[in-house]
Amino acid sequence: MKRPLVSRLPDVGTTIFTVMSQLATELGAVNLGQGFPDFDCDPQLQALVTDAMRAGHNQYAPMAGVPALRQAIADKTARLYGHAYDPGSEITVTAGATQALMTAILAVVHPGDEVIVLEPAYDSYVPAIRLAGGVPVAVQLREGDYAVPWDTVRAAVTPKTRLLIVNSPNNPSGAVFSATDLDALEALVRDFDLLLLSDEVYEHIVFDGAQHQSVARRTTLADRAFVVSSFGKTFHTTGWKIGYCCAPRELSTEFRKVHQFNVFAVSSPMQYALAAYLRDPEPYATLPAFYEAKRDRFRAGLATSAFKLLPCPGTYFQLVDYSAISDKSEEMFARWLTTEHGVAAIPTSAFYGKADEHHVVRFCFGKKNETLDRALEKLLAIEPGRP
Repeated sequence: MKRPLVSRLPDVGTTIFTVMSQLATELGAVNLGQGFPDFDCDPQLQALVTDAMRAGHNQYAPMAGVPALRQAIADKTARLYGHAYDPGSEITVTAGATQALMTAILAVVHPGDEVIVLEPAYDSYVPAIRLAGGVPVAVQLREGDYAVPWDTVRAAVTPKTRLLIVNSPNNPSGAVFSATDLDALEALVRDFDLLLLSDEVYEHIVFDGAQHQSVARRTTLADRAFVVSSFGKTFHTTGWKIGYCCAPRELSTEFRKVHQFNVFAVSSPMQYALAAYLRDPEPYATLPAFYEAKRDRFRAGLATSAFKLLPCPGTYFQLVDYSAISDKSEEMFARWLTTEHGVAAIPTSAFYGKADEHHVVRFCFGKKNETLDRALEKLLAIEPGRP
């Protein structure tokens, strides 16, 4: 008799991001769902990849990453946040940020360990925790501004709590940490001896003159944290899948034990190109203004619509409340919006473990201006209460 296959992730299907992008493609809808730009990266960066290929950098990179890129990451982090990571032992280049997140969780979470997740949360966190045998413990961010209720987080800590995952700027809400949030985080780490996993892939997309509050700014936090970021979000190269993890030596050692067996190494020519490109800080220093202009264009376009705009202090995502338009569930509304009005969005219920319904969807404004204008024209035609 054939032994039945028992799924490690029985509740997981195809992600909503894939589903909505496929639906948008099939219908020719404007895709403001999945978070990727529809414009190309800097031609200079592309040329650097070609240069690296022609220079013969086409074989395996070192397991932890090309030394020049790790040094460039260390230099950037020290310059921006004041923390000195050793590029030899404390920085690892990964196949995108999602792989880094999975690797960090598998490295330190043991069966039965509890991991606190702040919801809404990026959808890879909980499956990774479950694959490690851990137990996800959800704490919901405050409705409206998506601030962290630190007293509730503190109350969720038990003797089994191993790890706290934080994400600023937050996907999908765009909420960003303040210095006060880092104070609260420091108190938690000090009082409960927690490890941190800080997802900072949108670190260079913070608006209105604010500074990104990386956990690397505080020694107490950096000494207990995996800090993850992504060149895909910063340099418009999501298809390259190049990210990295900064962590103290002890944590990096455990991280690399897992990394070497689930990826080993990532694309050599891309790493050499990025190392050279990072010599000039301008591309990421000017990124906040670049995306802030797109945010303002999109928000101004929706100002007279039936959608209620929620705050957007960071990322390239805009949340909107559609309760004046429809009482459909978020997923049904997103499908209706794509099918009937030609604009794809992501339901925020996908970012909650219990699929909580808030009548809120996420739009990505990291698109060409003409794409945004085309979407706005369609969205403005939607009237309140239909259906």
